[in-house]
Amino acid sequence: MDSQEILSIKQRFGIIGNSPKLNYAIQIAAQVSATDLTVLITGESGSGKESFSKIIHQLSHRKHGSFIAINCGAIPEGTINSELFGHEKGAFTGATDSRKGYFEVTDGGTIFLDEVAELPVETQARLLRVLENKEFIRVGSSKIIKADVRVVAATNVNLLEKVEKGKFREDLYYRLNTVPIYVPPLRERGNDIDLLFRKFTTDFAEKHHLNPLKLSEGAKRVLLDYRFPGNIRQLKNIAEQMSVLEVKREIDTETMHRYLPESKRNNLPAVLQDLNDAGGNFTERELLYKFLFDMRKDVNELRELFVSILQDGKRNVDEKQILRDHAHLFENKGGNYRSSYKREEHKKSEDEYDSREDSDENPKLLELEKFEEIITEDESLSLQDKEREMIIKALKKNNSRRKYAAQDLGISERTLYRKIKQYDINNEDN
Repeated sequence: MDSQEILSIKQRFGIIGNSPKLNYAIQIAAQVSATDLTVLITGESGSGKESFSKIIHQLSHRKHGSFIAINCGAIPEGTINSELFGHEKGAFTGATDSRKGYFEVTDGGTIFLDEVAELPVETQARLLRVLENKEFIRVGSSKIIKADVRVVAATNVNLLEKVEKGKFREDLYYRLNTVPIYVPPLRERGNDIDLLFRKFTTDFAEKHHLNPLKLSEGAKRVLLDYRFPGNIRQLKNIAEQMSVLEVKREIDTETMHRYLPESKRNNLPAVLQDLNDAGGNFTERELLYKFLFDMRKDVNELRELFVSILQDGKRNVDEKQILRDHAHLFENKGGNYRSSYKREEHKKSEDEYDSREDSDENPKLLELEKFEEIITEDESLSLQDKEREMIIKALKKNNSRRKYAAQDLGISERTLYRKIKQYDINNEDN
C-alpha cells in the first residue's frame, strides 16, 4: 500500500498524524479488512483503537451490514451474556420477553468488543464457540443459533499476562489474536502531538467563534516532551481547556506548564507527594506505577542482600560496610515499606554460628525467614493501601461519580465497583 492510499484512508476516517507506527497500523487494518480474520487491536486507553475497527469494517465486504461497538467493561457481569447472546422469556428474573443479543442483531456485520479482557470466564467460553463454529445459544435456551459475525477486539492490557494468571482463556487469546494491530500511544508519535493540538484548537475556535490558539516554540517543545498518559483523549481535553480559559491567544512556555504541571517533575517521590495532596492529578498513574515497581525491586534487592550475609557464615563478611553501601535501601520511601532488620541481633560469634550451622534452629536463617515474611506482608499491604487511596481520591475528585472516577483511574466501571467492595470504601470515605 502506497502513501497516497494511506492518506486517503486518513482523510476518510478523520485520522491526524504522519508517524511511521501510525501509518503501519493503518496499512495492516486496510490489508486485513478484505478478509474475515479476527483482529486484536492493542494500545493504551485513549489512543484511538475504535477508529481502526471502523476502518476494518468500512473497507470490508461487510460494510453494508451492521457495526456495533461494545465496551465489555461497562456491562455488569450478571447481564453480559444476555446482552451479547440474547435470552428467552423467563430465563431469569425480569426476563418478561425474549430478546436478541448483539451477535444475533449483527449477523452479516462486524462487532467491536472493546476492553475484551474484562469479559467473565463464562462469557469467554461462549465467545470462543462463536469464533470457532459461528454459533451460540441464548440464555435460557437449548436452541443453537447461527451467526456470521466478524469480531474485532481491543484491549489496553497485556492479555498474555492475564492468560498466565488464569484470568483469560489461552485458546480464546490465540483465536482473537489472529491478526494483531498495535496502535501507538501519543508519546511515540512525535510531531503528531502538535498536529492534533492545532486540529483540536482550530475546531473549537470555529465552533465557538474564537481566535485559534498559537504556540510559541518553547510551549511547543513542552507539549511535545509531555508523555500524555491519557493519549488523544487527554490532549483534546487540554486543548479545549486552554481555548476556553486563556484570554491571551499566544501560548508561552509558562502558560503551557500550568496545564501540564507534572511535566516539570522528574523524580518519583515528588510525584507521590503530589498524589497525596488534595486534588492530585491522576494522569500521573503510570509514573506512580513505576515508583511502586521500583520499590518492589528495592525490596527484592534487600532480600538478596540479607541472603548473601546470613546464609554464608563461614565467609568473612563485613556486614557494616555492606549495609553502608546499600543504605539507599533503608531510606523511608514515603512511608510505604520498612526494613525490620536489626543488626545487633546478628552479632553472634563465628564460632557459635559454625557450631549451629546444621541445626534447624540456626538463628540467622530463622531471622531471614522472619524478615522475608515481614517484607512480603509490608510489600503487599503498601500496594493495596496505595490502590485504595487512589480510588478514594478519584471518587472525591469526581463527586462519587463512578463512571468518571473509573476513567481517571484507567479501569472499567465494573472493576472499580469490585475494588470498592474489596476495600470496603463507602461514601464517608469519599
